[in-house]
Amino acid sequence: MERRLLMGNEAIALGAVRAGVACVTGYPGTPSTEILETVARQKDGRIYVEWSVNEKSALEVAAGAACAGARAMVTMKQVGLNVAADPLMSLNYVGVRGALVVVVADDPGPISSQTEQDTRHFGLFAKLAVFDPSTPEEAYLMVADAFACSEAQGRPVLLRPTTRVCHSYASVTLLDKLPRRAPAGFHKDGGRWVIFPRLSYQNHLKIESELRALRGTFSAYPHNLLTGRGRLGLAAGGVSYLYVREALADIETDCKLLKVSTVPFPEALGLSFLEGLDEVLVAEELDPVIEDALLHLCGRHGLRAAIRGKGTGDMPNAGENTVAGVRLAVRRFLGLPTPEDDGAEAAGEAPTPPVRPPVLCAGCPHRGAFFAVKEAVGRRKAVYSGDIGCYTLGNAPPLDMVDTCLCMGAGLTMAQGLGRVEPDTLHFAFIGDSTFFHTGLPGLVNAVYNGADVILCILDNGTTAMTGHQPHPGIGRTASGAAAPKVDIHALVSALGVSALTRVDAFDLAAAKRAVTEMLDTRGVRVLLFEGPCIAVDRGGTPCAVDGDVCTGCGRCLRQLGCPALAWAPEGRRAARIDPVLCTGCRLCAALCPVSAIGGGGRPC
Repeated sequence: MERRLLMGNEAIALGAVRAGVACVTGYPGTPSTEILETVARQKDGRIYVEWSVNEKSALEVAAGAACAGARAMVTMKQVGLNVAADPLMSLNYVGVRGALVVVVADDPGPISSQTEQDTRHFGLFAKLAVFDPSTPEEAYLMVADAFACSEAQGRPVLLRPTTRVCHSYASVTLLDKLPRRAPAGFHKDGGRWVIFPRLSYQNHLKIESELRALRGTFSAYPHNLLTGRGRLGLAAGGVSYLYVREALADIETDCKLLKVSTVPFPEALGLSFLEGLDEVLVAEELDPVIEDALLHLCGRHGLRAAIRGKGTGDMPNAGENTVAGVRLAVRRFLGLPTPEDDGAEAAGEAPTPPVRPPVLCAGCPHRGAFFAVKEAVGRRKAVYSGDIGCYTLGNAPPLDMVDTCLCMGAGLTMAQGLGRVEPDTLHFAFIGDSTFFHTGLPGLVNAVYNGADVILCILDNGTTAMTGHQPHPGIGRTASGAAAPKVDIHALVSALGVSALTRVDAFDLAAAKRAVTEMLDTRGVRVLLFEGPCIAVDRGGTPCAVDGDVCTGCGRCLRQLGCPALAWAPEGRRAARIDPVLCTGCRLCAALCPVSAIGGGGRPC
């Protein structure tokens, strides 16, 4: 057996390979992205891997493979589950012949997401089993358990790692691969796979019966643990269990400790934990799922244990748990002195770092697109609807070009609704190339069909930048690196019959401004396709430089562009300076300078 230092996402991927996965699909989204990428790097000809255009498509492809008897896995982040919810809800009623594990990475904090939704609650809502690992090592093992559970039930199963499990590293023992079984193939089964109301009713009864059985089965699951003794209890799940263990490491006290790694809740184990207890403190991220389950057991069985946690204010209701925060809560619960009692700082707690808001990279083509629109619109009344991706950062000063941002694909459709209420206003929508394929197309079709008056700016930087530069249909490469047909965004949009369509170089400020201006006084669905490579794809030309003898210190380049490569020179004389390490030579600042003090740079043709 081999031991390797693995990121949690790598451990999940290798756990799936070990379990004999045959089909892996997904859509990139932090903190889940590296799972599919790791599987793709295995170059195992027996495993089909794809980046799908969105999470709904990814789940449906994986569901097809699972219905044909294969072990399939689909990866996404928690907001991606919202996109995949429609097929997943129905698939639980229809079932699968092989196995389907849906890996949904939750993002407490949130660190890189719109929401802090808890996938365990989705599991309860959808009546799906959920596995909740607390470490990368546990995640590696749980993948095989999840496949086995899905296969035994004939239904999809959720695996819910959180950010700290996904992105932390651990030494993982890689076990021998499990025996691989060839998929049995698809059997029509007299309409089993066609979801009708009568079939749904019958399967709902089966699902409820299976969930009751799972509560007992999970009480004997080895990753659900009960240790210790005493009249006080601590319950935890996920990475919070490790924080509780660390808090107890230097404490000599008697208390029970319950670790919960599954949904549905292991009721028999929970009752054993509650027996003889006066009080319980629950530590978990994000929602009080374990807490509510313990409260339910106390109410059903007439137990008098007081359950404390999020509902009582003993644990935070939002954000990540931390080692220091859990240690403080545990010591308070156990009646032990805390650093607050003597005014001391928490031991080993790092000082709070300064807040640094995210900004567009130096040389980002989106800066040129935003600035061209802003300059062309001038003082006219306009609303700018944004979307999810690097271009969300267009909201930051000095650009201030994102007025709304809801979810992927919503910028264009929200702009349509805003336009129906304020028809005298210019309504712009910004969307990236990958997001356009993800959920932008239906919104554009809707705009054309319903005669909307909106200007769509598609910001094509040739990659899925914010999540790590994964390929998409417009690039001509698949997840495994193989060549693929390249879907031409310009041709696709043209085929939809929009009122006007113009292709623009995002780095040619004068031409981009003219293109925007030409569309301001027309009506209908107008599309501007801003093209320019992400700096991670193409670093551009040589860095620009400021001629200090010419620069007047007007500060226009600094005030209006917000490029991190621009700063005031450290010398006594007031003049701009360009950091040659950050600058990519995009020349947006040169185009803006009123005295032509900026030279050099220049992106290659």
